[in-house]
Amino acid sequence: MYEITRIAGFFAAHGIWSVADGETLIPLLGYERPDGSHGMDRLMYDDFAEAARAGREALETGWEDRVRAVLVADAYLQLESGRVDALVIDAAEYVPVRRSVKIAVPYRPGSSPQGFAVYRPKFIEETGIDEPDYPAMADSFFAGVDSHEQAAAVWNAHLLDESA
Repeated sequence: MYEITRIAGFFAAHGIWSVADGETLIPLLGYERPDGSHGMDRLMYDDFAEAARAGREALETGWEDRVRAVLVADAYLQLESGRVDALVIDAAEYVPVRRSVKIAVPYRPGSSPQGFAVYRPKFIEETGIDEPDYPAMADSFFAGVDSHEQAAAVWNAHLLDESA
């Protein structure tokens, strides 16, 4: 039902896999073609913020040969409990209608004394989705996470059953 959150989960898992060793994520732009195949580009810029900006512009512009795209960038998220590290996932669906969703996945860096951990994703914003069904969107997101076998193993091994 929610292919946009499925692909967001797939590339979010790839991002978590990338930061599990304590490195800052080089922003990545993942996409899905009409035949269902995936591709991914690392946004190699001198500045991570510049790379994320370029990724957001690419998402906004869209492509003729891609039905969905996802930008995953390392950021900070301000929660009631304070500022936390998070991967921010911006996903766009171009056909049949334009929709977008923004999800944050808070995590605890591997360099922290308690070690690496992944917290529950947070839906931040949706555009073009009438009456979002959050439980269905979450199920779709985690189906995407689980479809990335290597990354899902890291995610599930470090998932904390609590909010950040």
